[in-house]
Amino acid sequence: MVITDGYHITKPMDLVYTVKPVRYFTVACAVEDEQLLFGFLMTAALYGMGFTSGFIILQLLSMIPVIYLLFIYYINRKDFIKIWQL
Repeated sequence: MVITDGYHITKPMDLVYTVKPVRYFTVACAVEDEQLLFGFLMTAALYGMGFTSGFIILQLLSMIPVIYLLFIYYINRKDFIKIWQL
């Protein structure tokens, strides 16, 4: 079994058929909700400080969380979506 979102593909999982008719799976993303929230708050705080103070370096530093999440999304394609059998 393989799961995809159109761009990312999970590692194949072999299913062994048994008498048990129902199977439960967990599909997870490499980027968790806490990482997204922290990245958004960090980006907003750094950009806000750079916008109000006029320091361009703070505005540039606000892009680090975005670049990190894009790195996980595009470069780490094989591990972005994960599947576990419960």
